[in-house]
Amino acid sequence: MNTPSPVRLGALVPLTPPGWVEAGRHLLAGLDLAVREVNAAGGIDGRPLELLVRDTAADPERAAAAVTELAGLGVAAVVGEYHSVVARAAAARADALGVPFLCSSAVLDALTERPTEWVARLAPAQSHGWRIYADFLLAAGRRRIAVATQPSVYWASGTRLLREHLAPHGGTVLELDAGALSPDAVCDTLVDHGAQALLLLVGQPEPAVGLVRAVRGDRRLGDLLLGAPAGQPELPAWVAGLGADGAGIPFLRYLPERLGPLGERVGEELRERLGETPSFVAFEGWDTVTVLAEALRSRGTDRAAVAGAWSRVAVEGTRGPIRFSRVPGIGVRQWAWPPVQVVDRDPAEPRRFRVLHTGEAGGSA
Repeated sequence: MNTPSPVRLGALVPLTPPGWVEAGRHLLAGLDLAVREVNAAGGIDGRPLELLVRDTAADPERAAAAVTELAGLGVAAVVGEYHSVVARAAAARADALGVPFLCSSAVLDALTERPTEWVARLAPAQSHGWRIYADFLLAAGRRRIAVATQPSVYWASGTRLLREHLAPHGGTVLELDAGALSPDAVCDTLVDHGAQALLLLVGQPEPAVGLVRAVRGDRRLGDLLLGAPAGQPELPAWVAGLGADGAGIPFLRYLPERLGPLGERVGEELRERLGETPSFVAFEGWDTVTVLAEALRSRGTDRAAVAGAWSRVAVEGTRGPIRFSRVPGIGVRQWAWPPVQVVDRDPAEPRRFRVLHTGEAGGSA
């Protein structure tokens, strides 16, 4: 009896530094769990899914080269990636080669230079999530905002979005170069400016951890709100590195307040696999493969057919019903929107999360 040939999927994941390795591990856990479940249920018309994993190490050129390699290996589609700038490079190469790419976790609005049918995305666009975060700042009475930032299209885009959304409400945004200023110098500038919040638009663990320690240790800044909209405090390494100092730092998280039965079941499987509480990134990975499996079953494994399925697929994901639509200003098919929360870690118990603000969730745009 002949063994049916597998349906190959390429997976882009940051698994080594300078990539955010912990996020990559959670993303891969979700991808791999969903592949195993699809295969246990009979695969794609009797053919097993096979995941070909490539480590991007947060390197755009490496990611683009991986897409080219995977295309040559005959993958039906490419999935994954956490870092926005890396995902943008992967999306551009996938578009050029005619390979479907379902992006799991990257949020940069301009994922592609032009509109394309080859790329779809599960994570909410940065403009959507960061405006919700800005609304949270305004509701908390924080209008004098400082951002500690590093050179990056992603950080620059976030700073612009915050400034544009806060300005009509009397909010201001002061940019501080985390590469040029020491943590102590950042603290001095915050005092001089009368800042009410400092947002960490920087890498993890450094310089984020050093900035948190400096601010927490400065008595002049006892009333300052520390924030991290990009989600650095989501993963367990944040608590391991900072302990109680890492609590009370609001960030964006793409989970509902309560998971439904499917989310609960997948969450338990992910917890067992990871040996820790799964982050929203792990759920994004599971949802990605589940969506793609439905596209493959309904439309076949031809690449053009897979890309043509984005507008038709409808799947129950771990965080709600998933459908893709065209959103103004975004060139890829987009789930609009996943649930969005602003949460922090409870200072009384840093391993517990508190929901501080909730944005729009689910549905079509």
